[in-house]
Amino acid sequence: MNDIVGAPSPPAAETLALAAELLAAISAIRRITRRAARLAWQDEPLPAAQSELLRLAAARPGLSVADAAHELRLAPNTVSTLVGRLTAAGLLERARAASDGRSVRLSVTGKATQRIAGWRDLRAELGAQALDQLPARDRETLAAALPALQRFAAQLEETP
Repeated sequence: MNDIVGAPSPPAAETLALAAELLAAISAIRRITRRAARLAWQDEPLPAAQSELLRLAAARPGLSVADAAHELRLAPNTVSTLVGRLTAAGLLERARAASDGRSVRLSVTGKATQRIAGWRDLRAELGAQALDQLPARDRETLAAALPALQRFAAQLEETP
């Protein structure tokens, strides 16, 4: 007898198969888009961890290094190293927190804002080109699936 009360039952085989196919498709889209964008991108591409930190700092101005480490699930010293590299590249600024003067607050530079927007626009353009090649019915299906995909992403975020 199982002593764990209220433990979730394992997913059905059909659900596991769907999850595997969905995650494989999403991974393929991300990988192919990233590769195509890197080929078309004029600047030197940033390593993935630096890109993630830069996007996070852009989304949350004034973010602390500790909060960034928690959010990215990285060690604080790793984030500090990334901050140093992004600062040296002129993409991130560090400022002492007004509240205690000891902690550092992060913000992106104008150069970083332009870089992020350019990368986002390039990816959207590449995606639009691919969508234009699909039949209208496929485009409609993808558009209708967006809310479900967003809920799926939110559910994954909540899963430990």
